[in-house]
Amino acid sequence: MTKNYLLLVFFITGIIQVLDAQTLKKYPIDKSGCSAYFFCNPGKFELSFSPDSSRVYTGECIADSITYDIICVKMKEQIKDIDGAESMLVQYLDFIKSSFQVTGSTGYGKGHRLKGNENTRGIVDYWKDKDNNNMKVKAWTNGGYIAVLIVIAAKEIPEAKANVFLDGFAFPGLTVK
Repeated sequence: MTKNYLLLVFFITGIIQVLDAQTLKKYPIDKSGCSAYFFCNPGKFELSFSPDSSRVYTGECIADSITYDIICVKMKEQIKDIDGAESMLVQYLDFIKSSFQVTGSTGYGKGHRLKGNENTRGIVDYWKDKDNNNMKVKAWTNGGYIAVLIVIAAKEIPEAKANVFLDGFAFPGLTVK
């Protein structure tokens, strides 16, 4: 009887864990043509316009005390030179640091390629905000879009999970596998 009881307890515990497990799901970013994988439902993406009339889509969700943020900008004018687009990405990250009240950073790590595509550029950084939250940031561009994905946690960032989100972005025509 004790053996059957233990099996029942393990079975119920396993079912609870499966029901509570977060699933990774792909979400289209409004009508931008871009998409991203999230561990939670970001709901409806907000659309606003930058001073130069570029479309700015934002969304976020929270799962297990971790916030997943995304900013996706469909630029009004495409930057044809990918190195110039990367420079614009640095400027954009510098600009949004104030919005996130960043008080410290490790410094930009450049040279990333989204899914190995040479027509993309990516930058990674770690930030701390005024409330001492930890942030891991990864920004992407293909010259026509800028995407900034941010994982925010009061405690240590779960690197493996964060990387799935940060690398789970896709530009129009670039599929995420």
